[in-house]
Amino acid sequence: MAEAGDGAEEEAEAEGERAEMLAAAEAAPQRNGLLLPGKEAAAGARAEPRLSRRRLAVLAVFSGYSLVNAFQWIQYSILSSAFARFYGVSFADIDWLSMVYMVAYVPLILPATWLLDARGLRLTALLGAGLNALGAWLKCASVAPGRYALTMAAQAVCALAQVFILGLPSRVAAVWFGPAEVSTACAVAVLGNQLGTAIGFLLPPVLVPNTPNDLDLMAHNISIMFYGTAIVSTLLFLLTGVVFEEKPKYPPSHSQAVLRTLPPEEYSYKQSIINLFRNIPFVLLLISYGMMTGAFYSVSTLLNQMIVTHYEGEEVNAGRIGLTLVVAGMVGSIICGLWLDYTKTYKQTTLIVYVLSFIGMVVFTFTLDLGYLIVVFVTGGVLGFFMTGYLPLGFEFAVEITYPESEGTSSGLLNASAQIFGIIFTLVQGKLTTNYSPRAGNLFLCAWMFVGIILTALIKSDLRRHNVNSGIMNVDVKAVPVDSPVEHEPCTALKDQSSL
Repeated sequence: MAEAGDGAEEEAEAEGERAEMLAAAEAAPQRNGLLLPGKEAAAGARAEPRLSRRRLAVLAVFSGYSLVNAFQWIQYSILSSAFARFYGVSFADIDWLSMVYMVAYVPLILPATWLLDARGLRLTALLGAGLNALGAWLKCASVAPGRYALTMAAQAVCALAQVFILGLPSRVAAVWFGPAEVSTACAVAVLGNQLGTAIGFLLPPVLVPNTPNDLDLMAHNISIMFYGTAIVSTLLFLLTGVVFEEKPKYPPSHSQAVLRTLPPEEYSYKQSIINLFRNIPFVLLLISYGMMTGAFYSVSTLLNQMIVTHYEGEEVNAGRIGLTLVVAGMVGSIICGLWLDYTKTYKQTTLIVYVLSFIGMVVFTFTLDLGYLIVVFVTGGVLGFFMTGYLPLGFEFAVEITYPESEGTSSGLLNASAQIFGIIFTLVQGKLTTNYSPRAGNLFLCAWMFVGIILTALIKSDLRRHNVNSGIMNVDVKAVPVDSPVEHEPCTALKDQSSL
């Protein structure tokens, strides 16, 4: 009898919840004017969005294992002398332990974004965190002279994990966070990766001091670093399994509610890729984003070489300047994310930050050889603030101009573009720096960044996701061609903005 009573009570509660959603659907046209074809679509999309308390835990766990992945990327480069001596290999071999991250990303990003779209956020998150932990434990087995091949294999596993990590910030933000916080959430998700790089500059030299005459002590210190990383990454993998869900029970925004009405069988990953490359604004952003971020990768990689050329024996300060660059960039990312959430001025902000990054690069180029290291600290910090602050801007701008296409696919393509330009720029700038001077290499980057400004200025932005969340767009997610603007009549306050 008690069980029957409990069942009746649960059924009544479920019926009440269905009635509440139907009532919300009936009332919604007066509230937001969002029109969708079909009764089911209307009921699903017009239900009042709600925010899940779990979203903060999801963001924290993702940022955590993204941090560890970035830490594992940089931990070899910052200790190149020690690891070259320990494994008995050249500096070029140690450099490849970092380059493998960029090389692995380009061919694997399309399969990874397909998996994200076809199998969902939870599985992709578990793969990223799991591979990150597996690579960390393999490194623990490589702590012995002569095991360079094993440590390279372990780093390749971490590089594979990165493929399932870098494209997730905009997806996590869009699926779990509301319109007023989505850009800030994306910035925080990107921040985790940057913080990992910053810790990677600081912690390894402390844990593994260079002791070339005592390889046993060096092995002990490397073991401490590797085992500590493995334990932390395993804990984050377990937390990912507990915390991550595919999506919250209720959509956090009207734009997410609209996407939930699209039947899964009607989604085509191949068609999504085709739609994105037919979207001229996105293609322009894809190229300009690659140029900016590729330039940042190149500067970060060659910073030590540039500094030492003009300030002999200042390797330690070169590392500190790199740290300044990253930390300033973390602050820039958060400020840019907050600004986007407050203003929704995606194109304007992206263009302004691009121009300021270009100016910062020019100033850095012409002050590098003045002989005052403090000037390099300041100009490097300014450069990092704007160049790294641009990263979440690019992600969020792409989501706006490609909605309702998958956030993971657009972000993945942006990252692939950045890796390709990063490899090309690093090779060319390195050659120019070696054969001529750091100024020649930096001027090469300045020229390409100026081209990126022009491409960004040409982007015509139609803020689709924002307009859906504001209730000023009538959209059929099954029928909207992504390469042409959706017909709608924006409110007066957004008319000028949506035409940019």
